[in-house]
Amino acid sequence: MKMASSTLICDTEPWKELRAHVEDINKTHLRDLMNDTNRCQSMMVEFDGILLDYSRQRATLDTLNKLFNLAEAARVKEKIVRMFNGEHMNSTENRSVLHVALRAPRDAVINSDGKNVVPEVWQVLDKIRDFSERVRNGAWVGATGKTLKDVVAIGIGGSFLGPLFVHTALQTEVEAIEGARGRQLRFLANVDPIDVARNITGLNPETTLVVVVSKTFTTAETMLNARTLREWISSALGPQAVAKHMVAVSTNLKLVEQFGIDPNNAFAFWDWVGGRYSVCSAVGVLPLSLQYGFSIVEKFLKGASSVDQHFYSAPFEKNIPVLLGLLSVWNVSFLGYPARAILPYSQALEKLAPHIQQVSMESNGKAVSIDGVPLPYETGEIDFGEPGTNGQHSFYQLIHQGRVIPCDFIGVVKSQQPIYLKGKLDIDVENWRFEISILKDVATTPKPIQETGIKARLKTPTYSYIDNRMGGRR
Repeated sequence: MKMASSTLICDTEPWKELRAHVEDINKTHLRDLMNDTNRCQSMMVEFDGILLDYSRQRATLDTLNKLFNLAEAARVKEKIVRMFNGEHMNSTENRSVLHVALRAPRDAVINSDGKNVVPEVWQVLDKIRDFSERVRNGAWVGATGKTLKDVVAIGIGGSFLGPLFVHTALQTEVEAIEGARGRQLRFLANVDPIDVARNITGLNPETTLVVVVSKTFTTAETMLNARTLREWISSALGPQAVAKHMVAVSTNLKLVEQFGIDPNNAFAFWDWVGGRYSVCSAVGVLPLSLQYGFSIVEKFLKGASSVDQHFYSAPFEKNIPVLLGLLSVWNVSFLGYPARAILPYSQALEKLAPHIQQVSMESNGKAVSIDGVPLPYETGEIDFGEPGTNGQHSFYQLIHQGRVIPCDFIGVVKSQQPIYLKGKLDIDVENWRFEISILKDVATTPKPIQETGIKARLKTPTYSYIDNRMGGRR
């Protein structure tokens, strides 16, 4: 967080008030916080089927008011408006930050350098819709006339983690399953030959389409893998087959053509799209549309746009992204908790933590202000996580008894898939409910595990939950 060029946010009164407030929180037991009904009800926010309950945080309503004052001092609302207006918020590269334009409605107006960029966005989306439908219905075929049913997307960083997360989430969604029937989508990121071998094993060059994702078409790792797959295709089908089996997501049409890809089969994105926020651009939309159909991906874009509008217009007291951000600042910079566990109780979200690692840690991994001034306080979180029950058998011991780690428990009320055994409860949901209940019910004094209702075979003091632990968000 930064004020004007001469003032760091830590020099403001709201920051100093929060620093002093930590002493009050250290004297307050989580048990007492959870017994405050008014506080707990006030710390629940709902939007469009998403419920945020942050009552298990070590925070009071006074804490929240102080955090809102900090947001005002940092001019957060003003910066949100400026971002949506296309101002050059990326001062180091002198660019707009407009990933919100990638999923804006067709009739929206979002300007960058005085030009409405939404028509250009939809021009690319329409091109993706047309191309993906032609590939999927067999109008566009490979060099030997066979349908291209297998896609390998080559990219790294944001060109890989975001699309992989969405792909993994869609794989078990009922409508998406139908759209993907008979098709495969794989992602190649690592330059390790093992990753190449895994991605092409079992694939036939005749039925494979390769999507090369590189804005400049110079990214070293991506281009090495692209040359490797070009050789794989050329060796089997001849050099002339590259134009039918490889397409690009890039703005460097000259290098695209030199590589052997028809520039007409290059899909653009823009300088105002940061790589880690690019999943809603052609970076993600093209491979996902080839796999599932554009209509499925369009629903994802509409959902993202809905949250954008919530972020833009909701008051901070009801603004889920802002609340999560402020609580992270509170945990990291004031309470001194360096890590956050991301714990989705749904296997479909297994790639959420790696995606958030990049979105958060690459964005907030800074030791200096925007003007290069060294910061005298900790910034950013160490994000890690694993789907619920897997994590329970991995690192939850540390969470319950070792270090204090803020946790985001993510539950899905209705699973994408039915329960196959009659009378069987959704165990993922039940485990999610149990873990978050522990944060409340064991927020008193140290309790042996057998007193929590679990039948422990090893009845020793080692198996106990420590009191007044850092709570979580769900």
